[in-house]
Amino acid sequence: MNDAWMIRPVLLSSLRLMVVLAALLGLLYPFVTTTLGGALFPFQAEGSVLHDARGQAVGSALVGQSFEGAQYFHGRPSAVANDPMSVGGSNLAAGNGALRERAAQEADRLAARDGLVIGEIPVDLLAASGSGIDPHISPKAALVQVARVSQARGLTPETVKQAVEAATEYRGLLGEPAVNVLRLNLALAAMPSAGVTQDVR
Repeated sequence: MNDAWMIRPVLLSSLRLMVVLAALLGLLYPFVTTTLGGALFPFQAEGSVLHDARGQAVGSALVGQSFEGAQYFHGRPSAVANDPMSVGGSNLAAGNGALRERAAQEADRLAARDGLVIGEIPVDLLAASGSGIDPHISPKAALVQVARVSQARGLTPETVKQAVEAATEYRGLLGEPAVNVLRLNLALAAMPSAGVTQDVR
């Protein structure tokens, strides 16, 4: 009997603590952080969505996407077809024959498409990222595509190189320079060019 009376206050205290913590951590904290995040960082809080010149959403600055056509810069390969709901790499080891074969096929395709020497193709155009949805490529990987894009868009190579430089992001002291492919294609789509559709989708 005495033991039961001793246990009851402990249970009541535990229940009160659980209710308070649930209210603080399950309701108040998410509400405050979501509200502050939306107010202070609206672009990031809404998914870093990028829009074309007509104001239509065309993608996220954080998620890579596939581009078809010679007039576009192309990103790195994706093991998940750039699906943000299915992120992941190929999980093939560097010594795996299937990975080497896929990279060799991609190198042949890029060499034919952009007139590149196979041994000089930047590795990020051959290898998928760990997430499979990396939206960035190296400046070198962008520059090797300049000739194709400039010819397809009717722009001078120098103009396209300047667009690459303008789209290059410098990510802190330890980060590597990188080019966001969607941002770059949007910048090019906003330029007047002969006979090229301005859609980026």
